[in-house]
Amino acid sequence: MAKVEQVLSLEPQHELKFRGPFSDVVTTNLKLGNPTDRSVCFKVKTTAPRRYCVRPNSGVIDAGAAVNVSVMLQPFDYDPNEKSKHKFMVLSMFAPTDTSDMEAVWKEAKPEDLMDSKLRCVFELPAENDKPHDVEINKIITTTASKTETPAMSKSLSSSLDDSEVRKVMDECKRLQSEVQRLREENKQFKGTAAAPPALTAHLLQTPYWRGRAWSSDCRNLCRGFS
Repeated sequence: MAKVEQVLSLEPQHELKFRGPFSDVVTTNLKLGNPTDRSVCFKVKTTAPRRYCVRPNSGVIDAGAAVNVSVMLQPFDYDPNEKSKHKFMVLSMFAPTDTSDMEAVWKEAKPEDLMDSKLRCVFELPAENDKPHDVEINKIITTTASKTETPAMSKSLSSSLDDSEVRKVMDECKRLQSEVQRLREENKQFKGTAAAPPALTAHLLQTPYWRGRAWSSDCRNLCRGFS
């Protein structure tokens, strides 16, 4: 016997789309219309009853009327690589005269009187261009971070290259060069080894600036120049 064609109109017809994020309940609507001149009973079933809440999940649609069914997907950890296998089925049949006990009506329904339509579930994430506020927030964060880091970097640079400290070192170097030149002139009076005279070394170690400090490369070069 041929299967009875579904008399209800479904919107959408083939897919129930759920748009994330899925950290909260996501609801989509299914509209059931009855274009006939008779009342029609309907029931909505799913292959994953623990994952969905359907309201109303059954009822009677009067002739020429329609019903909006809310399908609520419960929160879950979404994996974009995992394809959804969830499906829904809308069962229907022409309503009998007595519909006071719908459980008994469905239980006594003959298979040849039942009509059905199947829909598959599709999970989607919002497109990037649908979230302009996220982009703006990222821009604000980036700009704020840049403004915060720039003064810190400038302060660090100015600390390492303090003008007064640089001038102090340069003046000391000039003074030492003059001192070396003077000692070199005095040394011409003596014949000695090629090494820097002990008098020069002792003098440099006792200068106010270099006392207690490690010799810089400039100071060592001056001593080599003396020899």
